[in-house]
Amino acid sequence: MLKAIAIDDEPIALEIIKTLAAKIGFVEIAGTYTDAFEAMKRLQQERIDLVFLDIKMPDISGIEFVRSIPHPPMVIFTTAYSEHAVQSFELDAVDYLLKPFSSTRFLKACNKAYELYELKRGTSAGPDHVFIKVGYGQMRIRLSDILYVQSTGNYMQFILPEEKLLSRLTMTEVEELLPSPAFVRIHRSYLVASGKVDKVERDSVWIGNLELPVGPGYAQEIGKITGKR
Repeated sequence: MLKAIAIDDEPIALEIIKTLAAKIGFVEIAGTYTDAFEAMKRLQQERIDLVFLDIKMPDISGIEFVRSIPHPPMVIFTTAYSEHAVQSFELDAVDYLLKPFSSTRFLKACNKAYELYELKRGTSAGPDHVFIKVGYGQMRIRLSDILYVQSTGNYMQFILPEEKLLSRLTMTEVEELLPSPAFVRIHRSYLVASGKVDKVERDSVWIGNLELPVGPGYAQEIGKITGKR
């Protein structure tokens, strides 16, 4: 069961989410909020798996709300505006629902959230390895074998010396899974194994003959690789 809350400055929108969620057996709406700051207090007090979040609200936008939380839960944005879709997926949002959305579209978003929840529950780590879900099974990967991890749509691609493995995770979940500073995020789409980096340049790092970009805002992270912070 996914424990969820909904945040929207329009009470009617909250009622629609409650009604639709009540028809789904694996989503429990544990609270609804027209005040985003009250919702933030709830998130600080207990575990919430999923947030249905409006983007345009009077005191703080949904985008700003997510950015203000150190370890946000899964988020499904619910909005009447399409122009924030790219920003939402940069924040690893599960889905982006444009109002008015149908019950079928709502169910699809909830199914995606539940699948990610189950995958996260099935992912674990040890001192020298991680288990990730690949296809229908769990695969053990030695940390020393990981060169880098790349975001590819709804999947994360683990690049190893001899193979590539796809797992339906978010970048945030991979960051939590792999230890820092042994693994450093250098771009919104790339996380590298520090010990595998052979050369560091201003806008890129090199692993062997492969050049990976350093994204805007990630330059300071390079210090974790070179040991100069």
